[in-house]
Amino acid sequence: MTHTLTRAAIVAEAREWIGTRYRHQASVKGVGCDCLGLVRGVWRACIGDEPELPPPYAADWAEAGGEETLAAAALRHLTPIPIASFGAGDVLLFRWRAGFIAKHVAIAIEGGGMIHAHDGASVCEVALAPWWHRRLAYAFRFPGVSD
Repeated sequence: MTHTLTRAAIVAEAREWIGTRYRHQASVKGVGCDCLGLVRGVWRACIGDEPELPPPYAADWAEAGGEETLAAAALRHLTPIPIASFGAGDVLLFRWRAGFIAKHVAIAIEGGGMIHAHDGASVCEVALAPWWHRRLAYAFRFPGVSD
């Protein structure tokens, strides 16, 4: 796509996914997605074709592999930014515990919140509470964001 990508457009698209049920490995707005599927869907709507498709992955893929697979993929296609400087529309990666692999992803929104998908629930908008801040491992920006 040749239009200018803004933080507001990313957040607006992520909000379009609110209510989409959790479905492992899915990425279809209104039908089902997991946390990565949400980010993939926002990419498709705001940027265009995905640069790569993820391979099949089990729910425990990170524990089994022990490698920062999600962060490595983000580094291939997103712009890394300091965690302290993320803003609305940026992509956040989380570790469930210190020493674990980052395996959860969300999109930051204005006002200190985020939009994410998690097992057993629909895509939702939540506060980026201290619990989440303690688990924040990486922050990235979509390519071509103008503001």
